[in-house]
Amino acid sequence: MAPEKRSERGIRIAIDRGGTFTDCVGNPGTGKMEDDVVIKLLSVDPSNYDDAPLEGIRRLLSKFTGKEIPRGEPLDTSKIESIRMGTTVATNALLERKGEDIALVVTKGFKDCLEIGNQSRPNIFALDIQKPEVLYKKVVEIDERVTLEDYAEDPERHETKAESIEKVDNNATLVRGLSGETVRILQRPSEEKIKAQLQEVYGSGLRSIAVCLMHGYTYPNHEALIGKLAKEIGFEHVSLSHKLMPMIKLVPRTTSACADAYLTPAIKKYIQGFQAGFEGGLGAGSVKREKGSKGARCEFMQSDGGLVDVDMFSGLRAILSGPAGGVVGYALTSYDPETKIPVIGFDMGGTSTDVSRYGSGRYDHVFETTTAGVTIQSPQLDINTVAAGGGSRLFWRNGLFVVGPESASAHPGPACYRKGGPLTITDANLFLGRLLPDFFPKIFGKNEDEGLDVEASQNLFRELAADINKEVAGGNKDKEMSLDEVAYGFIKIANETMARPIRSLTEARGHDTSKHRLATFGGAGGQHAVAIAEALGISQILVHRYSSVLSAYGMALADVVDERQEPESKVWADDADVRKYLQQKMADLRAKSTATLKDQGFSDDQIHFEEYLNLRYRGTESALMVVKPTKAEAEKEYDGDEWAFGKAFIKQHEQEFGFTLPDRDIIVDDVRARGIGKTFEGLEKTVDQQLKEIKPKDLPKGEKQYSTGQVYFEGGRQETPIYKLEDIAVGDRIRGPAIIADGTQTIVVTPGASALLINTHVIITIGETDGQDKKVDTKEVDPIMLSIFAHRFMAIAEQMGRALQKTSVSTNVKERLDYSCALFDSDGGLVANAPHLPVHLGSMSTCVKKQAEIWKGKLKRGDVLVSNHPMFGGTHLPDITVITPAFSGESIVFYVASRAHHADIGGILPGSMPPNSRELFQEGAAIKSEKLVSEGHFNEKRITELLHEEPAQWPGCSGTRCLADNINDLKAQVAANQKGISLISTLIEDYGEDVVRFYMKNIQDNAELSVRNLLKEVSKRFEGQDLSAIDYMDDGSPIKLKVTIDSEKGEAVFDFEGTGSEVYGNINAPEAVTFSAIIYCLRCLISEDIPLNQGCLKPIHVKIPKKSFLSPSDNAAVVGGNVLTSQRVTDVVLRAFHACAASQGDCNNLTFGFGGMTSTTTSSSSPRTETKGFGYYETIAGGSGAGPTWHGTSGVHTHMTNTRITDAEVFERRYPVLLREFGIRRGSGGLGMHRGGDGVVRDIEFRKDVVVSILSERRVFRPWGAEGGGDAERGLNVWVRSVEGVGGVDSKSDVAEGKGEEVRYRYINLGGKNTASMKAGERIIINTPGGGGWGKEGEESREVRKQDPMHAWRKGSVAQRQELAEASA
Repeated sequence: MAPEKRSERGIRIAIDRGGTFTDCVGNPGTGKMEDDVVIKLLSVDPSNYDDAPLEGIRRLLSKFTGKEIPRGEPLDTSKIESIRMGTTVATNALLERKGEDIALVVTKGFKDCLEIGNQSRPNIFALDIQKPEVLYKKVVEIDERVTLEDYAEDPERHETKAESIEKVDNNATLVRGLSGETVRILQRPSEEKIKAQLQEVYGSGLRSIAVCLMHGYTYPNHEALIGKLAKEIGFEHVSLSHKLMPMIKLVPRTTSACADAYLTPAIKKYIQGFQAGFEGGLGAGSVKREKGSKGARCEFMQSDGGLVDVDMFSGLRAILSGPAGGVVGYALTSYDPETKIPVIGFDMGGTSTDVSRYGSGRYDHVFETTTAGVTIQSPQLDINTVAAGGGSRLFWRNGLFVVGPESASAHPGPACYRKGGPLTITDANLFLGRLLPDFFPKIFGKNEDEGLDVEASQNLFRELAADINKEVAGGNKDKEMSLDEVAYGFIKIANETMARPIRSLTEARGHDTSKHRLATFGGAGGQHAVAIAEALGISQILVHRYSSVLSAYGMALADVVDERQEPESKVWADDADVRKYLQQKMADLRAKSTATLKDQGFSDDQIHFEEYLNLRYRGTESALMVVKPTKAEAEKEYDGDEWAFGKAFIKQHEQEFGFTLPDRDIIVDDVRARGIGKTFEGLEKTVDQQLKEIKPKDLPKGEKQYSTGQVYFEGGRQETPIYKLEDIAVGDRIRGPAIIADGTQTIVVTPGASALLINTHVIITIGETDGQDKKVDTKEVDPIMLSIFAHRFMAIAEQMGRALQKTSVSTNVKERLDYSCALFDSDGGLVANAPHLPVHLGSMSTCVKKQAEIWKGKLKRGDVLVSNHPMFGGTHLPDITVITPAFSGESIVFYVASRAHHADIGGILPGSMPPNSRELFQEGAAIKSEKLVSEGHFNEKRITELLHEEPAQWPGCSGTRCLADNINDLKAQVAANQKGISLISTLIEDYGEDVVRFYMKNIQDNAELSVRNLLKEVSKRFEGQDLSAIDYMDDGSPIKLKVTIDSEKGEAVFDFEGTGSEVYGNINAPEAVTFSAIIYCLRCLISEDIPLNQGCLKPIHVKIPKKSFLSPSDNAAVVGGNVLTSQRVTDVVLRAFHACAASQGDCNNLTFGFGGMTSTTTSSSSPRTETKGFGYYETIAGGSGAGPTWHGTSGVHTHMTNTRITDAEVFERRYPVLLREFGIRRGSGGLGMHRGGDGVVRDIEFRKDVVVSILSERRVFRPWGAEGGGDAERGLNVWVRSVEGVGGVDSKSDVAEGKGEEVRYRYINLGGKNTASMKAGERIIINTPGGGGWGKEGEESREVRKQDPMHAWRKGSVAQRQELAEASA
């Protein structure tokens, strides 16, 4: 441990209580690493001790004092300098849902805000949608309301002035909130009423409450009042959202408040029990009170990588307490501030593999993460679970090797743990000789005294290999795979699975993976580190001597941290006023932090600060937390200006996103100060300093060897020397193959790599591989290579997506991730695409195939094509596809394409999504087939004609309203395609063109096989039954389907004969949309991960009658086909297969705004004027259909869409609206043995005159129930319209409350598709449809609840990205 500055009082102890093991590192007070004592014990061992950390401390004290302390005797704190601890108490309470019972207190109209969340579903292909359960038992709605007076999208930038919150009296209607925004108080709460409501909660036995009110981050008075009254009533714990994290966003802030109220009591209980084991108190307070004789410092690790005094440790900040120690551990021991080489942390334990990154001397924090289904808003280290660790289970599925995400967990554990567990990665390593039973603790078997069971692993591999060979070899002995090959195949797939998200973590932030070092720790990391590093292009691996207890060691090195943050809304400017204002705000935060840290015994010279502003460009949501430049950075880059936040933001934006927006304001969202109490002087010598000084010497063969073993490497088993770590001296270098092990870790050094021992680490350097492993046979399909190529192709599509997002400028692409990237074979058949937007699945290849036919023999290198026309594989016009061919010699070997949703491409309405279009020209520019780039030259003139000039020739139409954004995004699409081509070229260099093309074809054959097997199984299930269905659009147009399956071949005909004719409206759907719907449904029915590509459609023959509305003519309007008809086609396919009841069958597309191009007459030549304004578009959730083993889910998006809803507070900040209600529409789901999910009610009041359009379905025909289940309620769109001077109020009108003059409102049904000009004060209320029920009501439920294998994963930025990508359909 590092030398500390504090009094030499004695023993320092650091502990990490993990899921399986508790690790303890103790030092007698010398601070020297050689004096450290390390103890590892089971976290749960009730027959021997009650609490593992206490037991660890007892053993360490016994060792240091030289006398055995009996168990149960209170431990004497007078010898202890400090105890530092990371714990999984909070995480476990969250995972097992064993926290405190709580009530949630929210603003009226939002009681369901957490049940709806952001309305997207976690798994887009699951018909049984399972959202995480909410944490509260009761909800209380408070009749109070405030809103923001001004709105960010105001083209006039009007700012209302008001007195600050501290200065105004209680009756003011307008006040300046903490963020500097003007707040209008619409409804003050009644104290009497709140008291009565809280008393009722208290009477029900609940003692912990969470309070989160609309805009509480900037106007906390109403929350504070509720908090005061709750304390008076006697609630033991009250979590107020503005105190925990004053950041905008209602849903994450509410979840955070709930998590805090739910977990803090559990933590306090645990700490009380822990403290009871000591004689004398723990914590800074006890040190003061007891004059230091008995009290000992005790700090807990928080999720942000900082320690906090035991008395201040809270549930919200505790969720990553354990893994955070590991990040601190590798960051401080592996990073050198001189050489500045960034480090990727790879923590592979028994039940999870976590990755993170550390660079530029600061931790990467994220402010919104999800753990156990709970999204938390609070600074946390960006830790991402990417696999289930050594416990990842091994499967052979649909002709592919699959690893995880299912885990054998700690119990029963892997097969070799002697508890009858399944085959796992640990078993594969053991079987291949890469894990040594000699070095593994003997804690298995009935009496917990036996070692690992190699035979159990071998037997299960024998069974699995038999299954694989039966399918692959079909009785031909020459084709059979050996047990070694099967086990090694799984190791390769595991490495491939883990490398993909690591690449995503680094590249999404604009970093090059290959320029990092890999720091590996955790029990299983050493067996995989070399392969992972090779896959990522990393050449050096650092394995700390304490790598298996690095989390505990990290606790010993960490600093005490005090985080402060306040919301803001200022526009950044380099003028003195703005700076002065922000500097004062920062100084106030620093003062509060300093006081807290001094209270814990830190002196001024030990307190340091990191100062941040959370900045973003106006009109975007991607805020960046920008740190204040250091003195050195300021000198070098900003002319010595240390407050150059604006310039630092622009630089960071350029690095992370690849562009800047010089004409946009920079908005300050938050001011943050991170106070750091330094507790140690720094480590002895960094890795790079040691490397400079050491003269490596190669160990001669046989010297210092412990033994040898037959270990499997690429190509076969090799006689491999085994070394004990403690036998090797500093400076010894060992050439691979070799294994280095001690009691806690096994490091595999592959042939071609070498390991060097320095004081603190084992350093593995990866040499040049001899290239042997790349010679791949193309005569026979190797299932391992097939699985690897499936990952590689997907990884290429994902990296194209990241390149597109990085270089685009529009909100749709950059923030909503509304795009898809894909690669295709030379015929235009889809090989892989990402992310999985159901509606793009089948349609992209239709587009590429069509273009490949049109341009056959005419394309040259450097040509790029563009198309969006529905007859050419487009879905609707805003989705523009850019296609690039890749050549080998003169021939095209493959294509890459990217499709992005453009915010506007002309037509009759802004947004190019008109609800009442009748002809295609009214929806904007329609491009059949054009060259966007000719031999490297971007044809800007032609694309401007196509997007801007040609659409404006039509009556009542405008050209695109954002040409600059269109051109920028098209250039970004070209760049993304280029990225794809260069990545596949690298793959071709590695494996050869014939191999890559061979596996492109075979990955499609594999998907085809999966679909054929599904169809054979379905035909057995429905033998003799009619697989047909019919359903209707609201205008009465039928969609009719008959499915005929050939059970021998596993082929099916999907015949849509009898479907209605083309419609003079916009619900016509291009054929490509139907293909997409069919692929989506098949993937849902297979319910296992299969590669989604052209092969899925090979066994399917689709017959669509020409001139029907599923195969419309060239000029038919199609905007509703993509978002409405696609949903009905899905319902019809699933009905034919008897899969589930109908879901809401709708996207409820709402648009509103004002401004744009207008002309005075309808003639196309009349002069046009442009009014500045804004446009907004959203889709709204409904109910999902019930099925044979599940109830429907309420308030969720279904099938062909999964877009997120804008958070309520952000919605009101950006637009002139008041969201009166967003809740579940109770009772709207169909009844049945399993109930359908309910729709939602969304009630929006407009505060300015706007044009509102709604494009929706299921307003006439109800979503049907199945197998005797009831139908759901149909949707209803209501316009609450002011009618002045009309006498008498009928039952469908009401009188406005609180208005001076009498304004009467009438409720008008808008129908399913309409546009209306609404005045300020008027509302639209959208009641969305529910889902149908399944089975007769009253029958006994057959519900099966499945646990998501990734439930416990830590979802940092990588998972956020993935979820956002899948929520952009």
